[in-house]
Amino acid sequence: MIFAMWDEVMFYLGPIPVDHIIVTEWLVIVFIGVIAYLATRNMQIVPRGLQNLFESLVIWTYDFFSQVIEKENAARKWAPLLSTFFIFILVCNLSGLIPGAAHIGGFQPPTSNWNVTMTLALITFFAVHVSGIMENKLHYFAHFISPSPLMLPLNLVEEVARPLSLTIRLFGNIFGKEVVLGFLLFLAPFFLPAIFLALAVLLSVIQAVVFTMLSASYIGASTSGGH
Repeated sequence: MIFAMWDEVMFYLGPIPVDHIIVTEWLVIVFIGVIAYLATRNMQIVPRGLQNLFESLVIWTYDFFSQVIEKENAARKWAPLLSTFFIFILVCNLSGLIPGAAHIGGFQPPTSNWNVTMTLALITFFAVHVSGIMENKLHYFAHFISPSPLMLPLNLVEEVARPLSLTIRLFGNIFGKEVVLGFLLFLAPFFLPAIFLALAVLLSVIQAVVFTMLSASYIGASTSGGH
């Protein structure tokens, strides 16, 4: 949507300003937490309802990540983080489709702000190197001079380019989606074609999958000893 109050501060926690993006992130976290609690408060051997949905999601994400991350123990270790990425990014992306989003105070899609996407990308950046060191010890650092020590500057640039690429890709696509939908709502506020909303939902899902898949591939490369 159109961000008229993009950086407007809603309130302060001591000296710390809290803007609309932070409030929306809190709402997303609370929403996910409530759904997770309802899904797991009464676990059954034969899952039903929300439990079945969550178990299906966990199984799907693990199966998906185990294909990207070759080492099974590494896939199990990092699947929770990657699954959290997917769920959080997906809900953030879809939050912009709620009627009134970006016009109601404290209700703006977090992934349409580069600060949020950069933070997620930095988490991936550190996870990649932590996982590489955990799996390969000091041998992990050999990839910085592979296949030749002369490649060190280019390999360092590649390491910096990865989080930058993750940041810009997610931010650019979601911000662009919100701007386009904002203009469409301005032109036809009561008759927005359903096809545009369907495409927005599809884009939201794709961007969550792409970010998570790339993060998984980077972790997979670092844990396998390659890069």
